[in-house]
Amino acid sequence: MGGKDDPATERRGWRAFRHSPFFPAVVVCLITAAGAGLFAGSYTYAMANPTPHNIPTAVTGVPPPEVTRAAFVQGMEKALGAELRLRHYGTYADARRAVDEQKVYAILRERPDSAELDVSGASGATVAQLLAQTAPQVGRAIGTPVTVKDINPLQKGDPRGLALFYITLAAVVVGFVGAIQLSVNAAALNPGERIAFTAAYALLGGFAIAAIVDWGLGALHLPFVESWLILALTMFTSGMVFSMFNALMGRWAMLPTWGLMVLLGNPSSGGAVSWPLLPSLLGAIGRWLPPGASVNAQHTAVYFHRHQHFFPFAVLMVWAAVACAVFWTWRHRHPGGRPTMRPAR
Repeated sequence: MGGKDDPATERRGWRAFRHSPFFPAVVVCLITAAGAGLFAGSYTYAMANPTPHNIPTAVTGVPPPEVTRAAFVQGMEKALGAELRLRHYGTYADARRAVDEQKVYAILRERPDSAELDVSGASGATVAQLLAQTAPQVGRAIGTPVTVKDINPLQKGDPRGLALFYITLAAVVVGFVGAIQLSVNAAALNPGERIAFTAAYALLGGFAIAAIVDWGLGALHLPFVESWLILALTMFTSGMVFSMFNALMGRWAMLPTWGLMVLLGNPSSGGAVSWPLLPSLLGAIGRWLPPGASVNAQHTAVYFHRHQHFFPFAVLMVWAAVACAVFWTWRHRHPGGRPTMRPAR
């Protein structure tokens, strides 16, 4: 008989542990602990100390080479620790149109003995706040009066510009939580039915979010139908991303879903911290992920409704289409569904 250190005994003990209910419980404990740390780390990395890298800025009336050499611009770049990426426009109206199209975040008008800086709070509250705080300090340091004004302020119910991030966060999280609940509590749904019910709760959930934030709380005045449909598309995409991973990975589908949509997607969305202030990698990939696309579409719908662009909708639709296609292709691996009844002969 083998002793307690016998390799055969150890292998039997390991196999017994692997097939016991304690093994997945231990794995869940470890994954949850790691997830908690990664969750805190990803948001802290992205949002705790936002630092600009380059800020697209419109210039009118003065050729860019002259503005670049100006003491005010040099002082701003030194104080910000970032480059003002200057773009010249022939008239102020052209520069203002560039702001509305979200190509630039501010307009600089250089005068002989002063400077004017128009910021756009709706383009990015954190960027506008940083520019508005820095410009007067630089002006005093070089002896140049600086006038700062917000030409496109945020709505009164959302002075920090976070409401759009919160409603997007709600749509993303509830979107895949709804898919989880369908898998647990409506496991008998067939694949086509699962897609249909994901679309149903997305439409209802998007309506509920928009109605509560606008009609109930009055925090935002939304272009209701457009905002509702953006939220619904976001919820549907998030739900189908989970369903896709559920077909591919089974019970561990929550891991890639959480990683993609929450750990990576939400901090890089530009909702809480504007893209120019995010770490360069997050700022580059954020708009290509569902949360960033949703914030982008919602932000334009609320503050720049005449300049809505197709790109964020394309991102959401491509993610939703890919998720549906993968789920449908591997639907035989998805847990749940009803057995097919063969007709009696």
